Amino acid sequence: MPEKKPAKVFVILGRGPGRDYADTQAAVAHVPATVTTLPFIPTEDGMVEALRDADAVVIAASPVTRAVMSACEGLKVVVRTGVGYDTIDVPAATDLGVLVVNIPDLWVREVANHAVALLLAFNRKLITLDRNVHAGAWGGGVPGAFTGSIHGETVGIVGLGNIGSAFARRIAAFETTVIAHDPYVDDAHFKTLGVERVSLEELAARADYVSVHTLLNDETRHLIGESFFRRMKPRAVLINTSRGPVVDEQALTRALQEKRLAGAALDVWEKEPVTADNPLLKMDNVVATPHAAYFSSPAVAQVPRRCGEEIARVLTGQRPLNVVNPEVYAPGAPRRAR
Repeated sequence: MPEKKPAKVFVILGRGPGRDYADTQAAVAHVPATVTTLPFIPTEDGMVEALRDADAVVIAASPVTRAVMSACEGLKVVVRTGVGYDTIDVPAATDLGVLVVNIPDLWVREVANHAVALLLAFNRKLITLDRNVHAGAWGGGVPGAFTGSIHGETVGIVGLGNIGSAFARRIAAFETTVIAHDPYVDDAHFKTLGVERVSLEELAARADYVSVHTLLNDETRHLIGESFFRRMKPRAVLINTSRGPVVDEQALTRALQEKRLAGAALDVWEKEPVTADNPLLKMDNVVATPHAAYFSSPAVAQVPRRCGEEIARVLTGQRPLNVVNPEVYAPGAPRRAR
């Protein structure tokens, strides 16, 4: 009887510096499977060409479309290296019997901490003060027409999932009033966190700071747009560490230009990498970071192993820990991982 060929696992790196995926190979060696690491692939055609004989794929930002999965007939599972999976066509994967897996727990604290850091950086004018001191300026207190005290102010959270909840616990320690909007989280969870449930409209109107922590999908794309900004206080600040397209950047730019909003602190952008001509980058009241909220050395170091372990589960007939499309397991549903 001929020996079974090792399964083929492809890791498509993100746009940034390459990461060592040796731990992925170690995690799937017993399957057996071989891991091939490829540089970032930005196009559908490029993905099809690279992955035709793939059994499993790990992606950070490359597009996994219906056409890609249809062309890769042996593909059983796509693993996204982080929480969000908007770069994967999940309905198409479900139709084709391909499992979609994410790694939702690795950097919950990191993103929550980064959101708090952005809030503090804006409130305390850290970027401006740092530049002033480096330039030789001193004194005068905190610059700007108004600086809130944080304690006693209201913080609104859009999306009370794992990261939103971690942010809620942290920001409550600053003696703030915390309100949130999330139609998919039950009242018991709000109560446990000590967070008041409000509508999106009420959140916009009441919050001194709005921190966005929702997934990107058809429902949330441009959820934070013109009507939301029209309701916000002129002294309010928007913080986004979720996904760029959740916020309508053109509407945000207008709100800032017309002084209907005090400022914004953004880690994610509608188009990434953000372009140098983006008007938001020319504004002193915008704190900008490069989609780095997830990062800590310990968290990032776990990614290759965790992805490999999930792939190994699928290729050996086990159920992965974090299935995005559990419908694939429904009786009679197509499933390539069988």
